[in-house]
Order: sequence, then C-alpha cells, then structure tokens
Amino acid sequence: MNFFLETIQVLLLSIWYNVESFIHLFVPRKRKNIAGEVVLITGAGSGIGRLMAQEFASHGTVVVLWDINQEGMKETAKLAKQSGATKVHYYLCDCSDRNEVYRVADQVKREVGDVSILVNNAGIVTGKKFMDAPDSLIEKTVEVNSMAHFWTYKAFLPAMIANNHGHLVSIASSAGLIGVNGLADYCASKFAAVGFAESIALELLANGKDGIKTTIVCPYFINTGMFDGCQTKWPSLLPILKPDYVAKKIIHAVLTDQVYLMMPKSIYLIASLKNILPMKQGILLGQYLGAFNVMDRFTGRNRKQE
Repeated sequence: MNFFLETIQVLLLSIWYNVESFIHLFVPRKRKNIAGEVVLITGAGSGIGRLMAQEFASHGTVVVLWDINQEGMKETAKLAKQSGATKVHYYLCDCSDRNEVYRVADQVKREVGDVSILVNNAGIVTGKKFMDAPDSLIEKTVEVNSMAHFWTYKAFLPAMIANNHGHLVSIASSAGLIGVNGLADYCASKFAAVGFAESIALELLANGKDGIKTTIVCPYFINTGMFDGCQTKWPSLLPILKPDYVAKKIIHAVLTDQVYLMMPKSIYLIASLKNILPMKQGILLGQYLGAFNVMDRFTGRNRKQE
C-alpha cells in the first residue's frame, strides 16, 4: 500500500474510532460474561485486592488469591465465597521472588487450572525521598511493583496465548504517568508497570492474539491505608478515592475490555497536558496541583505488600 492510500485509511479509521467513542458516551458498552473464568489476584490479603476478589466472585468466577499475609487471605477467601465465587483458592506467595512465583504458579496450574484473568495488584511504597531510601527498599519496590509483573506474565501468559483468550490487568497508578516529589522509586516502578503492560498488549496484537485483552489502571491515592497521611490540595479535582468505588470501576473496565482506566477523570486531562505543555508550565501546573507537597505528611502503614 502506498503512502497516500495508507494515510487516507488511517484518517478514515481515526474518524470512525472517534465517532464510535462518542456513541459510547451515551450507549453503554456490552459487558462480557466471565462466569467460570479463573481469576488470580496478587496482593489479595487486604485493600483493593480483597474488594476486587469480592467483585469478581459476584460474577461466578473461580478466585485465586496470592499474598504474603495468610490471615488476610483467609478473610478475603471467606468474603469471596459469600459473594458467590464458584471456588476460592489461596496461596502464600512473595511476588518479588521470581522462583517463588514460578513454583506457586505451577501449583496453581496443577490444582486449579489455567488462569484466564490475571490481576497484578501487589504493591508497596517506601514514602521516602530518594536519597533517604535504603537501597534494599528501593530494590524491593521495583521487584514488587514492576518485576513481579514480568514473572506472573511468564507463568500464566503461555496458556492464554495457546487459547487466544484471557485478560491482563495491571493495577498501576497515576504516579506511573506523572512524576511526584517524594515518590521517585514508586513512580519509577509504576511507570515501568504501565510501559510493560502497554508493550505486551502491542506484542500480542502484532502476533494476532486479539482474544487477550489488557486493562491498565492508573488511580490517584486510594484510602486503603497504604498512603495514610497524604493530603490532596484540591479535593474536588483530585479526591482521595474510596476503595469500593475503585474496585467496582476496575471490574467494569475488565467486563467492557477498557484498556485505560484513570481515576478520577481529571487524571486523563492532567496526563495529556503534561505531554503538550512547555516544561516550565508543566512544573507550574504540578506545583499548583500539589505534586510538590502531597507526600509531606505521609505515614503509610507498616506492611510489606498489599
């Protein structure tokens, strides 16, 4: 195809895709049926992981929980069963340990079957300025927040590829789109998670595996305790998000094959402005939105993984 014809094709398709998106502002997208699917959620012992397990369970899925907190997983398992899960399984697994991920993944495949919906949710935050953060905590942040995604994909993606069926969900962060003062290691790990998920999604499409969907979730701070002490400068524009709301939005995004989910909606605009504004204006905007001071009162919670 020559340059002219390909350019015309791209323009026409672009117009159609924009019209399609506009239509879906008024006509809801069709939800897919996930009953019977095997859903694996990392960091499922508390917080958003627990709430997602309950939401997925309400759709008749088989729920598999991974965490380092066994008591937390037991409680999540009980709640998932009450919510309607077909079956619930839980496994102790430190997602930062590649060999442990592969070992437990093999156990899941033997005892449960192939995972068809993978939710990489486990995450940690040091909450320290870069020069104050011990090297060991920086390494742990990257291992849990991004490298773990490599190992879980390696473990569970082959079956999805063989069946051309599955869904990959990356719980990243708005800090994976925009740098934040005092979150250097966390931002780096979440930028990596977003880039990795995007790249694998393109790799799958390029290989004709369009039955495997990807959802990348980039929320602002969520009131789970992980970012306790953080304050938002403009609550009406950038509110601290309620966990129940976030979990429901994530499951809706999966059911409708939504690729990007940013919360609140203002993140879509802020992330776009970052890429088009002059640098000085972008820094000014960040300062106005509180990116310089949001971590000043951070206390967090004494947890290794959630």
